[in-house]
Amino acid sequence: MSVLVWILYDVSADKRRNKVAKTCKQYGLIRVQKSVFLGKLERNRFDELAEACLSLIDEETDSVYLFPFCQEDFRAVKVLGQGFDKKLVNDEILQQFF
Repeated sequence: MSVLVWILYDVSADKRRNKVAKTCKQYGLIRVQKSVFLGKLERNRFDELAEACLSLIDEETDSVYLFPFCQEDFRAVKVLGQGFDKKLVNDEILQQFF
């Protein structure tokens, strides 16, 4: 069963931050802001991604948030203002999720 996920992170070192972003992309997630990814993952892949991110960060200085959503809850998300970085996300991509 797949879930929709938001991944948000605040990683202090460039090298670690780039590795987290690369890992999110490898899992098929789409960057929607500089430190925010969105996508669909199988439930076991969600747990794998969490473990992968944990291995990349410094737990003393960095944060990674992984939020799973069911489709119904996800459709209730409200995006205010600019919401997504238009350089990264087009309407076609957003239609996959909303």
